[in-house]
Amino acid sequence: MRQDQGILLESGTNELEIVEFGIGENRFGMNVIKVKEIINPQPITKVPHSHPSVEGIIDIRGEVVPVVDVAHALGFPASDHPEKDKFILSEFNQTKIVFHVHTVTQIHRISWEQIEKPNQMYQGLDTQITGVIKREEDMLLLLDFEKVVADINPETSMKKEQLRELGQRERSSKKILIAEDSAMLRAVLQETLSEAGYDQTVSFENGREAWDHLAEMIEEGKTMTDEYQLIITDIEMPMMDGHHFTKLLKDHEQLQVLPVVIFSSLITEDLRHKGERVGADAQVSKPEIVELVKIIDQNIL
Repeated sequence: MRQDQGILLESGTNELEIVEFGIGENRFGMNVIKVKEIINPQPITKVPHSHPSVEGIIDIRGEVVPVVDVAHALGFPASDHPEKDKFILSEFNQTKIVFHVHTVTQIHRISWEQIEKPNQMYQGLDTQITGVIKREEDMLLLLDFEKVVADINPETSMKKEQLRELGQRERSSKKILIAEDSAMLRAVLQETLSEAGYDQTVSFENGREAWDHLAEMIEEGKTMTDEYQLIITDIEMPMMDGHHFTKLLKDHEQLQVLPVVIFSSLITEDLRHKGERVGADAQVSKPEIVELVKIIDQNIL
C-alpha cells in the first residue's frame, strides 16, 4: 500500500480512511495512517516465553518486527484457511508491529462523524473498541490497537514512574482540558498529570464533546483564558478527530489563544505536518509523558 494515493487526507477535514479487515465473520477497521503495507504471511521465528498473542518475529527488509495474532488477542478462534491470511505492517507509538488478520477487504473513506462511540453497556476501561461504524449489512468495529499492544506489553504504555526524572513537583492551579477517546488512557493521563502537579484537569471522550463544552462556555460569556490554560487532544476520536478539533480552536477568535498540544500515537515525521497545518502549538508521541509535561510547563507556567 503506497502512501501517495490520496490516502493522506488534508488536515482538519474530520475525514479518515479505514482499512477493513476480518477475523472470522467479524469485521474490523484500522486507520490507514497506521498502515505501512499489507503483505502475505511468511515464515515466523518463534520467540521463547513470549506473550501468547505474539506469534514471533519476521524480517521485513532487514528490520525485525513482532507479529501479533489479532484473533488470539481478541479471544477469537484461529483462521480456517491460514494460507489465505494477511499481515498488516503498521507503525504507531514510534514502533512497527505486524498484525496477523484473516482477511483484508477494502478501504473506506468516511467522516469521523459517522463513527459512534461505544455504548457504556459494553464499554469500560478494558474495552478494545474505540468506535462503531453502522452499515446496511453489518457493523464495522474500530479496534484500539494501542490497548491491544499495551495488554501484550505494558512497558509500551505511559507510567507516572517516568516522571521521577523531573524531580519534585509543585501543585499547579492551571486548568487543562483533555480530549481522549480511550477510557484507559484518559484515566492514566489524568493520574499521571496529577502526579506532575497538574490535577486541575477536565476530560472529554472526543473532540465533538470538548468543542460543544467550550462553545457553551463562550455562549455563557465566560473568558476562555480564565477557564482553561491549555488543551491536550488525541487525533483518532469518534465524532470529531483531534486535527479538526485543533483547526476549529485555532480558527476561533476567542479560543485561538489557548495552547493546543496534540498527544497521539500517530506523531511521526511523515505525519507531523498535519498537526502543524491546523495550528497545533506542539505535538508529542504517546507514551512520551515526560516530554508532554515539559511542553505543558513551557506553555502555561
